[in-house]
Amino acid sequence: MNLPLHNIRVLDLSRLLPGPYCTMFLADFGAEVIKIEEPNTGDYARLEEPKLGTDSAIFSSLNRNKKSVTLNLKSEKDKEIFLELVKTADVVVESFRPGVMERLGLDYETLKTLNSKIIYCAITGYGQTGPYANLPGHDLNYISYAGLLNLQGERHRKPFPPAVQIADIGGGSLMAVIGILLAIQARNSTGKGQFVDISMLDGAVSWLQTTLPNYLANNHPPVRGELPLSGEKACYEVYETLDQRYLSVGALELKFWTEFCKGIEREDLIEFLDAPQSKQDDMKNQIGMIIKRKTLEEWIGIYTNLEACVSPVLAFEELINNPQITDRQMIREVPGINGKQLGIPIKLSDTPGSIYSNAPLLGEHNKEIFDELGYVKGKI
Repeated sequence: MNLPLHNIRVLDLSRLLPGPYCTMFLADFGAEVIKIEEPNTGDYARLEEPKLGTDSAIFSSLNRNKKSVTLNLKSEKDKEIFLELVKTADVVVESFRPGVMERLGLDYETLKTLNSKIIYCAITGYGQTGPYANLPGHDLNYISYAGLLNLQGERHRKPFPPAVQIADIGGGSLMAVIGILLAIQARNSTGKGQFVDISMLDGAVSWLQTTLPNYLANNHPPVRGELPLSGEKACYEVYETLDQRYLSVGALELKFWTEFCKGIEREDLIEFLDAPQSKQDDMKNQIGMIIKRKTLEEWIGIYTNLEACVSPVLAFEELINNPQITDRQMIREVPGINGKQLGIPIKLSDTPGSIYSNAPLLGEHNKEIFDELGYVKGKI
């Protein structure tokens, strides 16, 4: 069975997280992803700890199902080889700052003269235009400018960084996957490729669907710790248990709140689901004291048969053995593949994605790819 992207060749010049996470999805669904890496060093992510074999566990996860070719794009000879590869490719992905590829003579305007069908995706912090286009940045900077970091944390305390990279992955990687697939679909109609400009800041702003539209409508700024889904309501909170574990409560709707209140034997609180902030704070204190009277296991036992949207806050050692995670194959051991792998979250009924090869060694596929292009071994 052919995977959905089996006839797509991707040249991936990106490194670390946003670009490789994007191209991992393409590779999982059959695209031939060729990592173009600098000789000797390669993707910096290879160097991180802990190691899985010769490369880091993070690199091994992000770069499964891919091939690796080493080219020095500052060398005229290696640049020639890259341009020959472009003629055979469908997609180029890069994550340099704007202008870098143009200075190398490898920008979209140049590449499309060699291959009019090429889809060129640039993942950057701020996009190709605007006053911030050439600024450096990391995830924390992008979500700062997006106004998202300002909403992270408890009332009257400073914002805190999220545990995952929202702008890098949600604003960058996933937007890039969507952009590339849209461009492939457009090419099916027009026969032409195009430039896909992905800004991680843009993507982070687009995540504000539950807060920013309200501000645009009424000019009332949201307050950190006073958002319905971020600390305002007693029905949507995390509570500490007797054994210093945590219970998450997501009882937003009346039917779930009712069941939650039954579980803590405080049905008198049901009518206050949407009470003002002062009452919400009071309820959180009361509920917090109640939850601390029992262990996490005891509370889960109570809520097993109550539809209250109550869950244990799991640590990684529990996550990997959780029956739902196991059933959905989100932690997988694949024969012939090093270590345990994060599974594929997109489930297609007829053409599902697959984990079929380990992350490549640096330059592992030089001979295969160079021979295909007609270059003689030893002259690269």
